[in-house]
Amino acid sequence: MNKKKIAVLFGGCSSEYGISLKSSYSVLTNIDREKYDIIPIGITQQGDWYHFYGDVEKVLADEWFNEEDCVKAYIVPDRSVHGMVELTADGPVFTRLDAAFPMLHGKNGEDGTVQGLIELAGIPLMGCGVMSSALCMDKYRAHVVAEEAGIAVPKATSLNGSMNEEEVQALTKDLIYPLFVKPVKAGSSYGITVVENPKDLMAAVEYALEYDDEVIAEEKITGFEVGCSIIGDGKSDEIIGRVDEIELFTGCFFDFTRKYTGVDSKIHTPARIDAETEERIKEAGRTLFRALGCSGYARLDMFLTPEGRIVFNEVNTIPGFTSVSRFPKMMAGVGLSYKEVIDKIIEVGLHTHC
Repeated sequence: MNKKKIAVLFGGCSSEYGISLKSSYSVLTNIDREKYDIIPIGITQQGDWYHFYGDVEKVLADEWFNEEDCVKAYIVPDRSVHGMVELTADGPVFTRLDAAFPMLHGKNGEDGTVQGLIELAGIPLMGCGVMSSALCMDKYRAHVVAEEAGIAVPKATSLNGSMNEEEVQALTKDLIYPLFVKPVKAGSSYGITVVENPKDLMAAVEYALEYDDEVIAEEKITGFEVGCSIIGDGKSDEIIGRVDEIELFTGCFFDFTRKYTGVDSKIHTPARIDAETEERIKEAGRTLFRALGCSGYARLDMFLTPEGRIVFNEVNTIPGFTSVSRFPKMMAGVGLSYKEVIDKIIEVGLHTHC
């Protein structure tokens, strides 16, 4: 049996470049190489693309980009190629790809841009497509769709860099403090401020605008964050992992430091909730997954209030993917090993885009 050629994309022109290296390393070291022929494609922080031939340990150490291990390469949008071209010393070499698995986080990787290139090329995509990737990256518009689907969302408004302080204050006057002020399209808790009173609002907006050209200001939800991980095509039965829970020992914000170091926080998998509440969260996750057009896999984050109300927060269409990240740990709760999680995502992607 011929092995499927799968390109795994890592790095990226994004502030989350380093996180992508860790996720990609885990995928590259655990993917079933007896079933798949893996082609690592590295993207530098400047946006340069290369076929990486070196030891995968160099990816984790961020030592992959060097003349010895790299050949300039691109995914070609021309569907007759259905793959990539390498610019070798002897001329261009074309390779047909059976699938592409972008393990890129944040802008220029999780927002529909790379997904658009892959879909233009006619290559089966592992993960959410263009529309759902772009929509889920947009915190404000994803909330509009979620609310239309019957899922509660925080009261919020959108702001942009053309607004002066008077306009910002006018648009937020009906919101109850404290507020979370966030870039509309950014991940890993970048650019987020918890604002306790109106006098600090403009500084928070200006900080968020360093990461995006649009900002969302939303009311704080009392309660704790829960996560729901799903693998599926968004149309029929999905595999849904155990719900997890983020416990914060101080404060109210799962910031970058807590998220990636575990300091001052703990993630409980499964969540410390009763079975009926877990099922309600899973059903809300399934509703969101389908309403937002997700396919392949995604992690859907929600809040659970003391009254038991479920409130949508955001979707990660390419969540952190190390062997100890939240997504695979939730899937481990329903009996899937890390290798099996990768296999299932590939199976769904190949089936969905065949």
